[in-house]
Amino acid sequence: MKKGIHPENYRTVLFYDSNAKQGFLIRSCARTTNTMKWEDGNEYPVFMCDTSSSSHPFYTGKTRQIASEGRASEFASRYGKFGSLKLK
Repeated sequence: MKKGIHPENYRTVLFYDSNAKQGFLIRSCARTTNTMKWEDGNEYPVFMCDTSSSSHPFYTGKTRQIASEGRASEFASRYGKFGSLKLK
């Protein structure tokens, strides 16, 4: 390996998924100033994630409801004034 091209600040960091309320420890050089006490009783630098494999629909197999009146009602309000559209 070449000398001087790798970061020097590798340390154990807690990546915490705020949606699933789960985390995992991994060695990283991610910049963070926050810390969190983990299940093992030690305090680690924490990097907050919005989505991880614990909460992403691809991995969980669950779908997310973004809005109850989403794109369909927006389409109806925008194009409903034209009456019924005839498809050939």
